[in-house]
Amino acid sequence: MKAHLPARRRSGFTLVEVVVAIAIFAIAAIMLGSAYVGVLESYEAASKGRQRDEDMRFARQLLLAEADVKKAAEGADFETPDRRRVRWSATITPTAMPDLFLVEFLCETQDGAGQRSSTETFTLLRPSWSEPAERDKLRQELRTRIQELSTGKKP
Repeated sequence: MKAHLPARRRSGFTLVEVVVAIAIFAIAAIMLGSAYVGVLESYEAASKGRQRDEDMRFARQLLLAEADVKKAAEGADFETPDRRRVRWSATITPTAMPDLFLVEFLCETQDGAGQRSSTETFTLLRPSWSEPAERDKLRQELRTRIQELSTGKKP
């Protein structure tokens, strides 16, 4: 004998199954959408960082091209093609070596998102920034010290 078939055959999905499938799809879509937005934001942040680095490099080149120490310390400003305003200045300190300077370089960038500043410290060999009398004095001090070290005499 054969078992009796139910009077009503099941065809299609129940309402509960459809709601669960839509909920799973919605959760997956939200997760993918937020991941995509995160990727776009990180690309934008990396691009802004690259722009700041380019602005800093250009401003540093302007500093290195400046032959006058007073003008180099005052700095300057410029506007980039995409309308960012960049201002740079430097604190320049002579060292104990002739023509060698300690430079604290400040670069400020202002755009629609606000103002950001970056600082670099480096040493720079610039004979044009030295005062001739100070350079001669430092050179003489170094010669004296080298002679004292080579002869073994202490000051």
